[in-house]
Amino acid sequence: MDATHATALPGQDAAHPDGQYGSAAKWFHWITVGLIAIALPTGFVIKFITGDGDGAYKMGFYAIHESAGLTILFASIARILWKARHPAPPHPAGLPPIMRIAATATHHGLYALLILQPLMGFFATNAWGFPMRDQTAYLGFIHLPKFMEASEGLATALSWGHTIGGYLFVVLLAAHIGAAIFHHAIRRDGTLMRML
Repeated sequence: MDATHATALPGQDAAHPDGQYGSAAKWFHWITVGLIAIALPTGFVIKFITGDGDGAYKMGFYAIHESAGLTILFASIARILWKARHPAPPHPAGLPPIMRIAATATHHGLYALLILQPLMGFFATNAWGFPMRDQTAYLGFIHLPKFMEASEGLATALSWGHTIGGYLFVVLLAAHIGAAIFHHAIRRDGTLMRML
C-alpha cells in the first residue's frame, strides 16, 4: 500500500491501487453514458430532418431525444442523492493539484448540465406548445400534462440556452474522455480503471 494511504481505500485491490467507485456509481455512470449517446446525436440532427408530410418521422426523433433527456434528468437526480451518502473515492495521492482542480471543475460542470439541459429542453418544448404527449409521449406511452401556455419569447430563450448547453456539454465531455485516455495511456495511473 502507498505510504500516503494509511488505511485501505474503498475498492482497493491489485487492479485498483487508488481505490474504485462502487458498483452503483458505475451503473449510474454507464447508464448515463448510454443515454447521452442517444440524446446528443438525436438532438443535433433533429433540425436537419424534414421527414414526411405529417411530420411523424421528425416527431419520432423528438420523442427519442426528449425521452432520453428526461431519463438523464431522473437518473442524475438519483445519482446525486445517492452520491451524497456514498462519496466517491479520493483522487489518487500523486495527482498534481492542477489536475485535481480540472477534474473537479469538469465533473461539477457535467453534473450541472445533466440537470440543466433536460430541464431547459423540457420547458422549451412546453413553451413552444408541444408538451410530451401523443407522438412525443415520454418513453412512447407516458403522456405528461401540459403545465404552461405557449410563449414564443420564452421558448426562443430556452431553446438558445439548450443549444448553447449542448455544445458546452460536448466540450466538457471531450475533456472528460480525453482526461480518462490521458490518465490511462500517458500517466498510467489507474484512474480509468476506477470506473471499470
